[in-house]
Amino acid sequence: MYKLFIACIFSLSLVQQDRSMTWSDDLQLQWTDFSGKPTDGTTVVAVTASGLSFGFSTKMTETQLVDYTAFVDAHFYPDKSWYIKEKANQIILDHERLHFDITELHARKFKKRIAQTKFDLRISDQMERIHYVINDELRQMQQKYDNETNHSQNVEKQKEWQQFIKLQLDKLSYYK
Repeated sequence: MYKLFIACIFSLSLVQQDRSMTWSDDLQLQWTDFSGKPTDGTTVVAVTASGLSFGFSTKMTETQLVDYTAFVDAHFYPDKSWYIKEKANQIILDHERLHFDITELHARKFKKRIAQTKFDLRISDQMERIHYVINDELRQMQQKYDNETNHSQNVEKQKEWQQFIKLQLDKLSYYK
């Protein structure tokens, strides 16, 4: 007899009713998408809240995993993203857009690792481990991006990052 198991997990511990926008090639964030309230006393001009969601369903017997399906998506959360209108400009918007692209890059890396993994009856633990590793890599890359570009102030580094992320997304286009 087959058992069916379905799991959906959302990172950033965001509740399901939070409004989100799913990454796509033709979606280009605009300042009007940033509807959150700036943090009091902040030293930054804008914040992009983005994260990964994933889920999977399985068909298994008591002794083996028969089949599974999985999904991974990159999301932007408008109500948790904000900017200070008086200080915002196109350079900063481009910087914030790339944060969302970096999230999409990691969604594709997640999909690739899923495709390369031979899952067994411990699929739930195995998926969670991949999620943990990918989320950590995502966090580290977002931090490195902000540090190297000085939050968009280093225009040359910003251009380098834009080229790098575009190349990486292209390399993983199979996993859109």
